[in-house]
Amino acid sequence: ALKAGTDMDMCSNAFISQLEGLLKAGRISQADIDNACRRVLEAKYKLGLFDDPYRFCEPKRLKTDIYNDEHRKAAREMAAKTFVLLKNEGCAAPILPLKKQGKIALIGPLADNRSNMVGCWSTGDIPERYSTLKEAMERAVGDKAQVLFAQGCNIYADEKIQEGATFGRPIDHVDDAKAKAEALRIAGEADVIVCAMGESADMSGECGSRTNLEMPDVQHELLAELVKLGKPVVLLNFAGRPTVLSWEKQYVPAIMNVWFGGSEMGDALCDVIFGDKVPSGKLTTSMPKTTGQAPIYYNHQNTGRPVPDDNKEFAKYASNCLDVSNGPLYPFGYGLSYTTFEYSNFKLSSQEADINGNQEATEWQNGKKITATVTVKNTGARDADEVVQLYIRDMVASISRPVKELKGFQRIHLIAGESKEVSFEITPDMLKFYNIELKHVIEPGDFKIMVGANSREVKTLNFNVK
Repeated sequence: ALKAGTDMDMCSNAFISQLEGLLKAGRISQADIDNACRRVLEAKYKLGLFDDPYRFCEPKRLKTDIYNDEHRKAAREMAAKTFVLLKNEGCAAPILPLKKQGKIALIGPLADNRSNMVGCWSTGDIPERYSTLKEAMERAVGDKAQVLFAQGCNIYADEKIQEGATFGRPIDHVDDAKAKAEALRIAGEADVIVCAMGESADMSGECGSRTNLEMPDVQHELLAELVKLGKPVVLLNFAGRPTVLSWEKQYVPAIMNVWFGGSEMGDALCDVIFGDKVPSGKLTTSMPKTTGQAPIYYNHQNTGRPVPDDNKEFAKYASNCLDVSNGPLYPFGYGLSYTTFEYSNFKLSSQEADINGNQEATEWQNGKKITATVTVKNTGARDADEVVQLYIRDMVASISRPVKELKGFQRIHLIAGESKEVSFEITPDMLKFYNIELKHVIEPGDFKIMVGANSREVKTLNFNVK
């Protein structure tokens, strides 16, 4: 590891306990150790730590820089952009955004828990200085609506499992039967039900592995009972990883994946739930239909016997499973909005380019520029952001290449009815890969250039490199 460039060793203590012996045995040299030390010291020098070793340890910063108004506003803005709207249906109209009226039932073990608003390893946060979702929602609706709250259930039915799942950020383990009865009672009084459920902060990250990625037992049971009431239900799915929401997609009218949005998450969620902001987050991972599909990812290698995603019929001796169709439940890059977008007029400035025999070229021959453009129109009634995505596929290469790779994206803002032309420059570097000799090269041949709102819904054009 030292010879390969691992200059620091922390928790394992391998360097401290082993390097001296390895040096004496001639397995490593003094130069190997010196080079590692030099690179560590260089990093500290570039950070200015030799001029001011304690530059970030000024106690006054706790009062001036931490949780100040400017930073909290920025954190709230950022958090609102991360929430991913996965589903938004209703009897007459989409449930979200909610109106600030009537009675809103806020239910779930994560609805009024302060410390689980942020993710694992957020060891510097000060929970006392930020709001729970319940507090933020009560503040957001003011006297226009009534928020009815019930915890409803535990994270897990088993108290010991919950203890492990909430190791650093405890959640009280309550009587599930009594909690469920209370939740169903207030849900019966409410006009709409908002469920704050899913993973606690310590259920992902270090020492947080799971064998089942579905909604934990008692949470799923309560959610199913709430759905049976026939009222509008919104699921806010807290998660630090892709989870399985197949049952939820089928039965819950509105689903938003909210991750762990940090200290200002409560207010940011209310900004989006009540429509002051429009959701614009996109999935940075594919979400599987079942745990057994994992690992699942959009940029997989091709197969000799491909079966299209969501092919309804099982194909014997082909690349598919008996019980679940190929493809994710929600693809990489997916995310809905309170408005709709239309992609049209996708074109390339040229359908071919020349590298003049230079596989490591950084620009096209004669400095030629290749541009992909697409027109995106906001076809709904709300001003909103859209994240336009560019994918590329190398059709034939000296080694197997992925079926598509994200090579660019742009966040654009469109007022209702507005159209914009979005451009991406296609450079040689976008088409390169590391070949069998670990050289970063572009190989002549055919490519697919794709643009769209996610990795599954794309428009495609052909491109050739000579």
